[in-house]
Amino acid sequence: MYKDTNVRSIVKGVSWRIIASITTMTIVYLFFGRIDLAIATGLIETGFKLSLYWMHERVWFKVRWGRKKIEPFNLWFTGLPLSGKTTIADLVYTELEKLHVPIERIDAANIRNLVPGIGFTRADRNIHMHRIGYLIQKLQKNSVSTVVSFVSPYTESRKAIREMVQQNIVVYVKANIETCKARDYKGVYKKAIAGELQNFTGVNDVYEEPKHAEITIDTETMSAEDAAKLIVKYIKKNYVK
Repeated sequence: MYKDTNVRSIVKGVSWRIIASITTMTIVYLFFGRIDLAIATGLIETGFKLSLYWMHERVWFKVRWGRKKIEPFNLWFTGLPLSGKTTIADLVYTELEKLHVPIERIDAANIRNLVPGIGFTRADRNIHMHRIGYLIQKLQKNSVSTVVSFVSPYTESRKAIREMVQQNIVVYVKANIETCKARDYKGVYKKAIAGELQNFTGVNDVYEEPKHAEITIDTETMSAEDAAKLIVKYIKKNYVK
């Protein structure tokens, strides 16, 4: 979260007083036709009101009434490999940053690079999801929201995340397996079909579709850009007002 410093309050006061003093001097001059009186009035008023404005800002900074805390949320993108999760999540994250909400981006590939040796069995994935849930919890305790993208193919692991974190929003990025194969610039589907990769979701391991996703994006009919706009609109309406 952000807070105003003394310097910011002073600069705000100075900028406002310049505008207000020019207005005052203009009015005095129009009424009395004396430029010396207009300038003197403006200078005296500026000195007094700058001090008053600074004190006013400091007092209101300590008053909590009228402030609304933005509770941290977690956007959880799930879907088959190469369904478009990362692309859409990146676009959403970029737009949410513009709202000046404390937010972090967590992607499966980055986490696996940081923690090598994570397996792909059902048990391994479920344990890994608990690690991610713990990380999100720590960020949320510091009022940081998260945009997270993982295949997360199992119902129980997504349920665990929902129970661990607050304000969890599941975004199911839906795409049929043939579309995902056509996007296979990494060649991972070919390797899985050839038996070179085991426990690969959609080929030799299951993907259990979310039954209670807050948002479902059908990438067969919606572009990544339109999907991002839809999700950001949802967040603005329900979480960042």
